[in-house]
Amino acid sequence: MRRFTGRVLFLCADPALVERQLAGTDLTRAEAGALREDISTDEITPVATMTVWDERLGRVPYTGFKAGIGTEARLPVPRGAVHDGGFGIVVAGRRYGKGSSREHSPMAEWHAGIRLVIAESFERIYRQNADNVGLITSSDFGLIERIRAGETIALDELLQGRDALAAAIVRAGGLMRYGQRHMRACRPHTPPEAAQRPLSLAEKIIARHALAAGGIEGIDDIDDEGPIESTRAAGNPALSPTPSFAPGRGLLVRADWRFIHEYYTGMAAHLLEAPIDGAPPAEPQGLHERQSIRAFEDHMSYAARSELHVRGGLLPTLGQMLKAHRDFVARHELAHHASLDGIAGGSEGISHPMMTERYALPGQLAVGTDSHTPHAGALGCLAFGVGSTDMANAFVTGAVRLAMPPVLRVELIGPLPAGVSAKDVVLHLLADPALRAGAGLGRLFEFTGSAVRQLNTDERATLTNMTAELGGFSGIVAPDEETVRFLRERRGIHFALEPWMKSDEGAIYEATLSFDCRQLSPMVAAPGDPGRGLPITQLAPLGQRPRPSIAYGGSCTGGKREDFDQYHAVLVWAAARGLTVAKTTQLYLQFGTLAVRDYCIERGYLRAFEQVGAEMLMPACGACANCGPGSSTAAEQITISAINRNFPGRSGPGGVWLASPATVAASAIAGEIASFEELCTRFAAAPN
Repeated sequence: MRRFTGRVLFLCADPALVERQLAGTDLTRAEAGALREDISTDEITPVATMTVWDERLGRVPYTGFKAGIGTEARLPVPRGAVHDGGFGIVVAGRRYGKGSSREHSPMAEWHAGIRLVIAESFERIYRQNADNVGLITSSDFGLIERIRAGETIALDELLQGRDALAAAIVRAGGLMRYGQRHMRACRPHTPPEAAQRPLSLAEKIIARHALAAGGIEGIDDIDDEGPIESTRAAGNPALSPTPSFAPGRGLLVRADWRFIHEYYTGMAAHLLEAPIDGAPPAEPQGLHERQSIRAFEDHMSYAARSELHVRGGLLPTLGQMLKAHRDFVARHELAHHASLDGIAGGSEGISHPMMTERYALPGQLAVGTDSHTPHAGALGCLAFGVGSTDMANAFVTGAVRLAMPPVLRVELIGPLPAGVSAKDVVLHLLADPALRAGAGLGRLFEFTGSAVRQLNTDERATLTNMTAELGGFSGIVAPDEETVRFLRERRGIHFALEPWMKSDEGAIYEATLSFDCRQLSPMVAAPGDPGRGLPITQLAPLGQRPRPSIAYGGSCTGGKREDFDQYHAVLVWAAARGLTVAKTTQLYLQFGTLAVRDYCIERGYLRAFEQVGAEMLMPACGACANCGPGSSTAAEQITISAINRNFPGRSGPGGVWLASPATVAASAIAGEIASFEELCTRFAAAPN
C-alpha cells in the first residue's frame, strides 16, 4: 500500500497558473485547465543542471519547463521551487518525458520530494528510468482526488497494466536492488529451432539475445518507502525460465555492445559504489565482459566555447564530471574514445555514429546511454537507449531489461524526388497526426519499402536515429547489399548476410503504415517540437521568411558523410557563383566523427566551405546539446539546424527550426529559410 503526501503540482499550459501553485495556491483538476503536453527531459532537467547526480538535483526540476504562447511564454519554475513548495505529485498531459535518456530527470523529481507522476502517456525511456529510481508513474487521473482525500492506494493498482518485470523492479525500490538480487543468475535462453509463427527481424534478434532465469528465488512482498538508497525493498522476480516474446512482456537480454558517455558515467559509478541494503557495493565485483563495453567523450568536448557553461561558471564542475568518467574508465581498463582537448576542442566522434562506423553488425544488439542509440539500426542491428541505472546494472550483471515492443512496419514508397533527403522524410513522419499524437510510443519501427532501399546507410541512420523523436523504442532496417557495401568500404569487413536476417513473410505487425514519398518536398519543423513539420513551400514567400542568425550543420543526425555531401553540393554551387554566407548569419559545420573529417579532406570539400565563410568544428555533440558553438545565446535568435530535436531550451534560448543538411546550407547563403532549389532559382542569374 502507498500513502502519498505532499501537494499536487499541475504543469499547466498557462504559466500564471503554475506560478499561483508555486506561491501556495492548490488547484483542482478543473481549475488547472489545459495541461502542457510533450514536456521533454530537457525541460525537466536542462543541460546546465546535469553536472551533478546526487541530492543536489532536488533543487532543479522543471527549471527549463516552458508554458504560455508567443510573447506570454516563459519559464515559471525557479530553482528550488518544487522542493520548497512541498509537492509530492506532478500532473501533466500526453507524451511526458520526451527526448533525452537522461536519468537526471526522474532523479531530480525524486530528490525534490515527488513520489508520483500522473500523465496521459509517457515516453518509454523516461518511464523506465522512473521505475529504476522507484518513482511511480500512472495515467489514472482519478488518483488525484483519492490521494487528496487521504486514501491509501494499493501498489497493485498503481502498477496495473505494467509488465511483470517493471512491476517487480518498482516493488523492489529500483533496478539496482532488483538486479543485485535477481539478475546475476540469468543464463542464455536457447530459442526453439523452429518458431511457432513468422517473426519480424527485431523479434528474431531479441529471441537470439534473450536471457532466462536460473536459480532465482522469490522474496517476500513488503512495502517500501524510498528510492535506490532505501534500506527496505520488495518484489518478486518476474523472470521466466522460458521467456515469452509477446508484446508488452518484460524481458532480459544480453547486449553485444554496451556504451556510455561522459554525461552519465559519474552517475553510473555513483550507483555502483553505493551499498545496497547493507550489502557491499556492486562495482568491486567487477564488470561483466568489459571487452564489450565502450566509453566515449562526446557531449562536453566544446563546452569551453559554450556561453551557457562559461557564464554559468560550470566549467570546473564539468571538469569534475570528466574526471569521474576517466577515473571509471581507467579503473576498469575500458576501451575509450576520448576528447581531443578536454572540454575545449572536439573529440574522436559522437558515440552512436562511431558505434555504426566501427562496431555494430547486422543481427547484433547494442545499448547505450543516449536516446539516439537506434542510429545503428541502419545496419540491421537492434540498438536502443537506456538510462544510467540500466547501464550500471548491465555493467555488473550483463543483463539489459526491456518490455517486448510491438512492431510497426513503416513502408516508404519511392523513389524520392530530387532534393528530398531522409531528414525530410522523417520530418514528414513526425508531422503525421497519428504519430504526433503518440501512435509510435514504445514501438519498434521497421523501415521498409522502395524509398528505404534507395537510401544509403548514412541516410537510413537518419531514419532509425530519429525514432527517438517518434517516441519509438528503436528503429531498424533489414540488412541488404547496401549494408554489405558499407561494411566493406567503411570498415574493410567482408560480411556475409545470413538467411535469418530479415523479417519472415507473414510476420505479425501491430500495424503497417504506408507513406508515398514520391510527392514529398523539402521540410522544416517549427520551433518547439520536431512534430511541427511542414513543407518549406507552405512558409511565407521568399523575402518574408524567418531569418536565421545561426545555421548549424552537425550532430549525429547531421554530421555523417552523406550529410557533408549535401552541405558541399550547396556550398560549392554557391562558391562557384561568388556567393557567401549571409552577413546576418553564422554557419557552423561540425563533423560527426574524425572519419567524416578525413573523408571531407580527401574529397576536397574544405575549400568550398572556407570560400563561403563556414566555421568548421571538430567532432562533438556540440550545439545539439547546448554544449558549444551553434547554440543560441538570446531568445530573439533564430537557428536553422540539422539536429534532431528542437524542444524549448535544447540548443539555447532561441527558436530552432529543424531541416535537412541541404536546407541548412541553402538557408545560410540565402539569409532566410530556403531550400536548395529555391536558392538556385533566386540566384540563377548570378555571375559564374
